[in-house]
Amino acid sequence: MRNPNGYGSIYKLSGNRRKPFAVRITTGWNNEGKQKYEYLGFYKSRQEAMVALADYNSNPYDLSSGKITFAEVYERFSKAKFHKISRSNVLGYQASYKRCEPLHDMKFIEIKKPHLQSVIDNCDKSHGTKRKIKVLFNQLYKYAMEHDLTHRDYSKFVELPKDNTNSTRKPFNIDEIKLLWDNLDRLDDIDTALIMIYSGIRPGELVEIKNKDINLDERFFRGGIKTSAGKNRLIPIHKKIHSLIEKRMDSNNEYLIVNGQGNKVSYYSYYQDKWKRIMEQLELKHKPHDCRHTFATLMDNADANKLSIKRIMGHASKDVTDKVYTHKDVKQLLKAIDML
Repeated sequence: MRNPNGYGSIYKLSGNRRKPFAVRITTGWNNEGKQKYEYLGFYKSRQEAMVALADYNSNPYDLSSGKITFAEVYERFSKAKFHKISRSNVLGYQASYKRCEPLHDMKFIEIKKPHLQSVIDNCDKSHGTKRKIKVLFNQLYKYAMEHDLTHRDYSKFVELPKDNTNSTRKPFNIDEIKLLWDNLDRLDDIDTALIMIYSGIRPGELVEIKNKDINLDERFFRGGIKTSAGKNRLIPIHKKIHSLIEKRMDSNNEYLIVNGQGNKVSYYSYYQDKWKRIMEQLELKHKPHDCRHTFATLMDNADANKLSIKRIMGHASKDVTDKVYTHKDVKQLLKAIDML
């Protein structure tokens, strides 16, 4: 049966080819009235070619997009996205992209689910790394769909393996917390570990705290990153760390945690220059995020109000309907945190 005018055509190329069936679309006519063509793609079987042609006619797209590679889509996506997100998220996308090297030079429109799945299946890294790769796939296909660079989202079909990894996070025990307090005046920067343990903030949030956002009189500060529930949240200051924060505050510095020159430090610098030295000197084996895990454990053991814990830690909750905190809210959060 003949295809209607303008629908496109399929024909078999001569010779021994891996994909002998070509699909081409009429894109216009020249001055002599002859048709101009653009190739849609090349396929292994006539049936596969017919499906591609039918898909195109049901949802036409710019055929020039068929020449765009995975790397070029990533480049466009990064220019549109990276200036809106945190440095840590940018580094995550960049690392995931590097692990997609087999896809870099492939035409984006020719990439199918098996190609994406093979990147996940052949990755010998952690489940978290594989999950980040899938997030990159999701974001690239979302961008491509929005800009008519493809007409089908194959990323949603990619499957992650079961996560069999055990959490490496372990809270500080009572003796270890006492060890921190006992060495507070002897070793630099131990106060930062105690501030995190008694506030539940993430290490990435610690280095972002600005002095102007700290209210010592009413015992709270504002900060937070990551989720909408976590950003710019109110965090009560426990009595035990009130003096530690007060001692660190310097009107000459913008941030609470600074380097020797009074400048802001990155999380990487904090971890390398401060945290690792603390752990080595005290002969402890903990990661900065263990402080947050310790806070959650201590609050749970103290039977603190569950909603208050979620608010302090920046966890989303259907019970939290807005981001406005009343004076009563502040008192409730202080009451909860002072149970430690």
